[in-house]
Amino acid sequence: MSRPIVNAQNLQKTYYGKIHVPVLHGIDLQVGEEEFVAIMGQSGSGKSTLLNILGCLDRPTGGRLEIAGQDVASLDDDGLAALRSDHLGFVFQYHYLLDEFTCLENALLPILIRQGSVSRRERDYVIGLLKRVNLGHRLYNTPDAMSGGENQRCAIVRALANRPRLILADEPTGNLDSRSGAEVFTLLREMNQETGVAVVMVTHDDRLARAADHILLIEDGHIRPLAREEQAARESTVTTLLQAG
Repeated sequence: MSRPIVNAQNLQKTYYGKIHVPVLHGIDLQVGEEEFVAIMGQSGSGKSTLLNILGCLDRPTGGRLEIAGQDVASLDDDGLAALRSDHLGFVFQYHYLLDEFTCLENALLPILIRQGSVSRRERDYVIGLLKRVNLGHRLYNTPDAMSGGENQRCAIVRALANRPRLILADEPTGNLDSRSGAEVFTLLREMNQETGVAVVMVTHDDRLARAADHILLIEDGHIRPLAREEQAARESTVTTLLQAG
């Protein structure tokens, strides 16, 4: 494995209240630079909780987590915000573009938030990315004038604007039809290969997961690699269901 951008050891997460709800039970995970990792599992298995912790949007209740060589537990809220801004990009199931902003303005937002202004060089870089994902003709369109797939492609460029080392994608194709979903996934994979940004993607789609470098399965708060025979069985099941449909 290349140098890890994510190094998690025995990560645990319990939500405390009148009833304690343990969600993660000791997750060990390493993600190297340039790797593409798909995480699968049933609803409620802890996938999104893990992704939120890796994205420094939530803190674990146990274990150790390093992102880009930094011990997350040693950082205060400002330090976590700086870590997210400097090293992480996020793609969610919904694009969360700002309705009143154009495609280009939405894509430039991370730079504007981080620095307070956008240089000509940074603007040209982001425009280049938008053209790369076939949004050159949509630069000055607002989200309501764009398709769902176009909005999600703009969201991916927004995630790449600050040149992150890691993109965390939570069901990025979940709200799209199969064709648009495949286009969005292909874009993520190509950006991973072309720029070297690592990707951790939560998905329910076996067909997309097969194109990742590694497939990990979360079950009852534990994580493990998906064995080849299990993957073959899942693929056979998916094929049968598609043919039956």
